[in-house]
Amino acid sequence: MPSFTSPDQGDDLEACVLRFSDLDLKDTRLINPSSSLKGELDVSTKKKYSFAKKKAFALFVKTKEVPAHTPECKEKWWKCCQQLFRDRISIHKHVATQHADEICHETASVLKQLAVTLNTSKTLGSEDNRKPLKEYLPCNREVSAWLPDISCFSPDELISGQDSDGGEVLLYYCYRDLEDPHWVCAWQTALCQHLSLTGKVRIATEGINGTVGGSKLATRLYVEVMLSCPLFKDYMCKDDFKTSKGGACCFPELRVGVFEEIVPMGISPNKISYKKPGIHLSPGEFHKEVEKFLSQANEEQSDTILLDCRNFYESKIGRFQGCLAPDIRKFSYFPSYVDKNLELFREKKVLMYCTGGIRCERGSAYLKAKGVCKEVFQLKGGIHKYLEEFPDGFYKGKLFVFDERYALSYNSDIVSECSYCGAPWDQYKLCSTPQCRQLILTCPACQRQGVTACCVTCQDKGRRPASSPTQSSFKEECECTARRPRIPSELPRQEIKAKRGK
Repeated sequence: MPSFTSPDQGDDLEACVLRFSDLDLKDTRLINPSSSLKGELDVSTKKKYSFAKKKAFALFVKTKEVPAHTPECKEKWWKCCQQLFRDRISIHKHVATQHADEICHETASVLKQLAVTLNTSKTLGSEDNRKPLKEYLPCNREVSAWLPDISCFSPDELISGQDSDGGEVLLYYCYRDLEDPHWVCAWQTALCQHLSLTGKVRIATEGINGTVGGSKLATRLYVEVMLSCPLFKDYMCKDDFKTSKGGACCFPELRVGVFEEIVPMGISPNKISYKKPGIHLSPGEFHKEVEKFLSQANEEQSDTILLDCRNFYESKIGRFQGCLAPDIRKFSYFPSYVDKNLELFREKKVLMYCTGGIRCERGSAYLKAKGVCKEVFQLKGGIHKYLEEFPDGFYKGKLFVFDERYALSYNSDIVSECSYCGAPWDQYKLCSTPQCRQLILTCPACQRQGVTACCVTCQDKGRRPASSPTQSSFKEECECTARRPRIPSELPRQEIKAKRGK
């Protein structure tokens, strides 16, 4: 473990060793954090800044660990500045507010070490250690060179169990700078086709976001390839892949493409970067924070907001107790929602969550950039990971997913109702009117009565024959969607409780 000391204390110290995957970085020299790093570091090293800062922070916290005072307690405690901290959130907050200079100092040191290592590597005839993936390819740069060998498996083995009972769906994302997203797109397309996977993969210069389904053998091979790929192996681990029962049948096709953002927030990554997110909380840490929030006698006077970053139709069938769930239809509306309701977040501690964590990465960065919140935290791994650990925790109802399953069930709670009769119901179907693509909650009893559209207007349209094939296939905005405010304005604080999930 590296020691965090001032330069004049380092004469008799052993070399500071930091391990960045396959790199052993050794350097006894510490540099002044006020030095101009931009002028000293190459482009590749600059990309490591976010990772270096997180590493420096984690190592600093690690040096403050002390044994718990009670033998039966196996949890870690921390001691710093003559104070004892019994939970990770408290020590993180303390370090972030009281030791920023030390973290900056050590981050600069790590970056300097990286620069020295890379320069040494170049001197030995090797190019930049963080080359774009295409530089790792053979001369012909064929994507086939980066596909797994499946010759030992029969075609039946690879596709067997692709149905919802025997197959699997993966959900994952990885934020890291990509210099050639179009090559990654071609590789991902070939890889998924090679393994008979269906699903959706979004690629951008800021990273990759995917959900794919197939047999368990195919998904296992896919994870292995991703974790061995030089482009992602230092940024991902097996735990970053969320799994659920499903298969290739959960998606109508395979769609892989290059976009500006890997999750569409509607703001250029150059303006709001994934590199400045909120503080990540593990499911256990998030659970404790929600428990503390819900235990408060008067949530209206609380300094905490439990914020659902998803769309209204997602939170409608499942959400955390006590959450604030914005009535927005797209994540690209989230920034405008924050802007319109900025006073709501002033001097508040915000606990954010979404399905798998990806929307919180840049959503929390946007909220932090506004400079009004006291603190911004996000659930690492999203609801998906929380429910794996706490299926009967504070999240009630189903977890909406963007495939033909529509939802995953981890508990028996039903928090939504039939749009027509009000009976408890949480199983979505598409509106029966061809021109409409809205999701609808209509119970079996109402379906038997012929109520299968999202609103009365659509129901009437469905009864009328289409005048032409073109008209019947045209998708228009539904009346019930058109009358919903695009960007809702929250009610005064004393009335918010009525809008919150209970």
